[in-house]
Amino acid sequence: MTQQAERPWGSYTVLAEGQSFKVKTIVVRPAQRLSYQTHARRAEHWFIVEGEGVLTLDGDQSQVRRGTAVDIAPGVAHRVANTGGADLVFVEVQHGDYFGEDDILRLADDYGRGNPGS
Repeated sequence: MTQQAERPWGSYTVLAEGQSFKVKTIVVRPAQRLSYQTHARRAEHWFIVEGEGVLTLDGDQSQVRRGTAVDIAPGVAHRVANTGGADLVFVEVQHGDYFGEDDILRLADDYGRGNPGS
């Protein structure tokens, strides 16, 4: 069964998961961005497959577009903003020992969401 969820910034679909990994496609709508966040128990690898945007990693910004790959270590603050006129789509591979929503520490959020479980 495929798990899908709508969020204020877009949506995600879980493609596969196992004990030590989870794979999602993430869609960020134009002019939207993810919360600026960290994870304690997982690393992430992002591969941009459509669109363009600005990636923020620990305060440093860079342009991303189709073909860009990004590695995010545990504890690194990160977010992506869609700066184009079409959806920004990326595949996210999470790897670690825990993938629950309560492993998200939101440092900033455009939609007024606090930290899960708080």
